[in-house]
Amino acid sequence: MSRQTRGAGLTVRTRMLAAFLGLSALALLLAGGAAWFLQREQVDARIEDSLERSAEELATLAASGVNPVTGEPFTSPEDVVVAAIQLTVPAHNEGILGLREGRAPLVSQQDVRLRLEDDAELVAALAPLVGGDDVVLRSPRTATGDYRALVAPVRSVGAAGAGQEPAALVLAYDRGAEHAEFAQVFRTYAVVALGALVLIGVVGWVVAGRLLQPIRALSRTAQRIGDTDLSARIPVTGNDDLSDLSRTVNGMLDRLEGAFESQRRLLDDVGHELRTPLTVVRGHLELMDPHDAADASETRDLALDELDRMNRLVDDLATLATAGRPDFVRPLDVDLGRLLDDVHDKVRTLGDRRWLVDARADVAARVDAQRLTQALLQLAANAVKFSAPGSVVALGSAVSDDGAHVRVWVRDEGVGIAPDEHSRIFERFAQATTPGRAHPEGAGLGLAIVAAIAAGHGGRVLVASTPGVGSTFTLDLPLVPVPADEGPGPAAAAPPGPVAPTAPTVPSAPSAPTPALPGDGPGQRPDDSPHPAPDGRTTR
Repeated sequence: MSRQTRGAGLTVRTRMLAAFLGLSALALLLAGGAAWFLQREQVDARIEDSLERSAEELATLAASGVNPVTGEPFTSPEDVVVAAIQLTVPAHNEGILGLREGRAPLVSQQDVRLRLEDDAELVAALAPLVGGDDVVLRSPRTATGDYRALVAPVRSVGAAGAGQEPAALVLAYDRGAEHAEFAQVFRTYAVVALGALVLIGVVGWVVAGRLLQPIRALSRTAQRIGDTDLSARIPVTGNDDLSDLSRTVNGMLDRLEGAFESQRRLLDDVGHELRTPLTVVRGHLELMDPHDAADASETRDLALDELDRMNRLVDDLATLATAGRPDFVRPLDVDLGRLLDDVHDKVRTLGDRRWLVDARADVAARVDAQRLTQALLQLAANAVKFSAPGSVVALGSAVSDDGAHVRVWVRDEGVGIAPDEHSRIFERFAQATTPGRAHPEGAGLGLAIVAAIAAGHGGRVLVASTPGVGSTFTLDLPLVPVPADEGPGPAAAAPPGPVAPTAPTVPSAPSAPTPALPGDGPGQRPDDSPHPAPDGRTTR
């Protein structure tokens, strides 16, 4: 993705931060709003309760009939109102007033912050309630303020009773001023909440950046990967979901690198190995005399022989190219003793040798019978190629002492392999050299295929050889398959020595090496010395 295209939208980091801030702001808003409404209700309830208590106190005072200030009986409703005004200390945003019909209001001589008599509109609104019989609560709104007012009429006191001029005590709270006091608290809350959002934004930006660091590393790694270099990997730290993602991507890159390397090597090998036979065929065709029947026949035979060699080479390369696929090995429960007998019957046609069985393990193992047969036939064909007619070539199988592995081997009395050649013979197109002997026939892919088959079973191929004495190639396979990603264990010892030999088989004319059997699969070839990957090994 280009930088221009990527910059057109918000990054994941920005979207995460926006989500965090949005949720935090919503939570703070809901919490602040709920607290504001609850506080408002509490203020109104406190005002209501205070006014109701004042009404009860006025009723008690009037019922007592005695002015507690002077100690004399009340003579009129006005006396009761005046006494109540003198005895009442208004709250911070509360005012007090006495109303009489047709006369000026009675005012408090105390230092009262809220002077109700100064709001003529309020006085006019409450004056008609003086002659009423019941205590009245009102919520008048004037140009000066928003009030919650109590009007408590006093109609008669003492023995005189009827005919007295009524008066009323007025208590009122400035609701706007009361609400403004707690509103200041919530303005402070809003400033603190805004600061908290800024802090959340800064911390969230840093934390989101650290959390998304593997994603950015993945992006940078993907940008560095090209068709010529797939070696870049994502650094893995921690043990969380993003670390698992990094490991998964690294595993995918490993598989991609292996697939590209296998493909590149296949193309290189095909181009390299097929060029020689094609050049040979082309050269002979150019020099052939079409009028000479003998020359044409010889050229035809040579071309067919080269084409056969190219066909075998292509089959071997195709087998190695598919060695990384999961279905390269299809294991089933197989009787190894019977399989060894079948292979022994087949190898007797490969050449004039004394074909023996060193040991025979009658055990069931979970292996791919076709692939294991292919590997043993390839090893037997190599043994024939590098040994003299009439010499011993033996097969064998045995279970390890711990019962966890089974070993199948092919032993010969051939020319042997020098110690410094042991690791090289498993490389593609590399063949062991023997002083005084001609270069062996073949492309040098057989042992690479054998090693790939062993690795596909979760096992390894071992070689024990002494120049001039012979060689033993051993397939060390688990009786229970192991995960493909587990590396091979330490090199095992050479297989047990031969038991009493069987009767030699009837010699037969040598035949061409056994062609590869169908199938493909993964695996890495373990050996007693470090070697390249399975698709990079060869026969000797």
